[in-house]
Amino acid sequence: MITATDLEVRAGVRTLLTAPGPALRVQAGDRIGLVGRNGAGKTTTLRILAGEGEPYAGTVVRSGDLGYLPQDPREGDLDVLAKDRVLSARGLDSLLRKLEKLHVLMAELVDDAERDRAIREYGQVEERFSSLGGYVAESEAARICHSLALPDRVLAQPLRTLSGGQRRRVELARILFAASDGSGGRSDTVLLLDEPTNHLDADSITWLRGFLQQHDGGLIVISHDVELLGDVVNKVWFLDAVRGEADIYNMGWQRYLDARATDEQRRRRERANAEKKASALHKQAAKLGAKATKATAAQNMAKRADKLIAQLDDVRVADKVARIRFPHPASCGKTPLMASGLTKMYGSLEVWTGVDLAIDKGSRVVVLGLNGAGKTTLLRVLAGVETPEGGKLEPGYGLKVGYFAQEHDTIDGDASVWENIRHMAPDAGEQDLRGLLGAFMFSGPQLDQPAGTLSGGEKTRLALAGLVSSAANVLLLDEPTNNLDPVSREQVLDALRSYEGAVVLVTHDPGAAEALSPERVILLPDGTEDHWSADYLELIQLA
Repeated sequence: MITATDLEVRAGVRTLLTAPGPALRVQAGDRIGLVGRNGAGKTTTLRILAGEGEPYAGTVVRSGDLGYLPQDPREGDLDVLAKDRVLSARGLDSLLRKLEKLHVLMAELVDDAERDRAIREYGQVEERFSSLGGYVAESEAARICHSLALPDRVLAQPLRTLSGGQRRRVELARILFAASDGSGGRSDTVLLLDEPTNHLDADSITWLRGFLQQHDGGLIVISHDVELLGDVVNKVWFLDAVRGEADIYNMGWQRYLDARATDEQRRRRERANAEKKASALHKQAAKLGAKATKATAAQNMAKRADKLIAQLDDVRVADKVARIRFPHPASCGKTPLMASGLTKMYGSLEVWTGVDLAIDKGSRVVVLGLNGAGKTTLLRVLAGVETPEGGKLEPGYGLKVGYFAQEHDTIDGDASVWENIRHMAPDAGEQDLRGLLGAFMFSGPQLDQPAGTLSGGEKTRLALAGLVSSAANVLLLDEPTNNLDPVSREQVLDALRSYEGAVVLVTHDPGAAEALSPERVILLPDGTEDHWSADYLELIQLA
């Protein structure tokens, strides 16, 4: 269904992956977890397998239907209704619109011949509609949408009125609808899913897990949700960022973890023994080399020692991690940011109204609400990215805002990593910025890499590097732990714990809220303010 032969993947001059022969294959029944640290090339490899990018070398052959969910889906026409976007996976949206027009036409036509032509055309379109599942398929699409927390009121809205998380769930629903077992669906579809649990609540993740377990076609999934990997995958492709190679494990997640641990222990043991033998051989060669008659024997002994080491499998070195420390906040007044009576509308649809808040110096606030309640929109308004329809923002003395956008809107995908950080910190010295990027694991040729080609985790690190350079005293953080591997996530949480400025946080990650030690919570869409308690951790998971 997908076969990659002699695949080589690069980002700029950096080699991410070499996979000789037909090593990477996806067949029916394969449920593959694509894993590796941030920057190892998971997202880039998945894009190439999906046909959205070209490999540096090698070929990719695809057969059958394919459903690809990128980390950052970019829909075309944002005026399309969410429901129609989902139904378009099987072409049902256009057929429904045509049936509606023909129905009206048949009722209005007076000429018998024209009415007969319209009736015949209606029958042909209805037959095509039925062959694709018809109204049963429409019901199936609604069921999938509801399982992903997309209610009817959301499905009736144009895409441009939806939050980034809602639009991503619409795309996921569209892909799963095309691959569903219902009438007209194609259960043999290969699914390529990059972080599919982003923006999903706990119930939706449970439902998705069951869907993927029952999927008959191939599946490759990138996810930092270890429970999803543990319950779904039966094979693992591990991209080793150190060796630039893929290790293939034909086993489930837990057996893979055990096999990796055993394999690493074996490599360390073999290396230790070989290094001990090589050291003894080098010492003996040094003794023999002192005698002219023994020079050849000494050289051969030294070569043998070097060969012992060269033949060993590489021992996996510890993954590098970004040294994330949020900035020391610039001095400011007692209340650097206030807002009163904020109201936000999309067309005639009210997102929230009458929101009041005061962000005091060093305060910690979590914004909560169900998906679609407008959490991201509130942060965008506070950051000055969007304008409210009512109310006003009141910046206090010395306010300096740092905004982290969950969709990485603050990053220019066409500009290089270096150009992005220069734009984020125009007053910083060049050497300081190079040191900062180095601390966030960007160096050498990667500085010239277009930011749009970075993985989700790498974009997160670049955006965080911009925050660190900002000296902000109010951080507006929208899902800062999304797309991060466990080690990088812990770095972000440590940075949250030690930051001395004010934070307004939107997150689905209970650990991020716990690390923040918040004092208050703002509940949307009502704008109600409450003191923080551990009871709200459950709501974070549900939201």
